[in-house]
This record gives sequence, C-alpha cells and structure tokens, in this order.
Amino acid sequence: MKVQNISDVNKFFEVIDSCDGRVELVTGEGDRLNLKSKLSQYVSLANIFSDGEIKEMEIVAYEPEDIKRIIEFMMN
Repeated sequence: MKVQNISDVNKFFEVIDSCDGRVELVTGEGDRLNLKSKLSQYVSLANIFSDGEIKEMEIVAYEPEDIKRIIEFMMN
C-alpha cells in the first residue's frame, strides 16, 4: 500500500512498532526494508524525509490487523 503525507513521523513509527507482523518499506529499486527495525527506520528517514513530512512511501504489511492499524492512522 502507498502511504502519503505523513506529517507526524514519530506517531507513524509508533504505529509501525505496535504491529504484530512484519512491515516492510519498498524502495524505488524494489528492495524491502523491515520497518520494525530501528536501523531501517533511520535509513528510510534519511532517504525520504524532507520538510518535516514523508510525502509518499510504499509499505507492505502482512497481517490483516496491522493493515487495519496503519489505515486507521492514515485516516486520522
């Protein structure tokens, strides 16, 4: 799923950390980084974070409850 316009990056990563299953960031090259890893979170921030918000990123969540959790965050 593509997520866009994340202005509260800290809250976004709190939601990711609360997920039970694996959540991955898909890079432009097609690589997948485990977003539950703090190192991957820092790498993803360095690559896509500008002007205080994340404009767009593609993530993959494998557990239905995790998908629901992320969608609820995006809607609020």
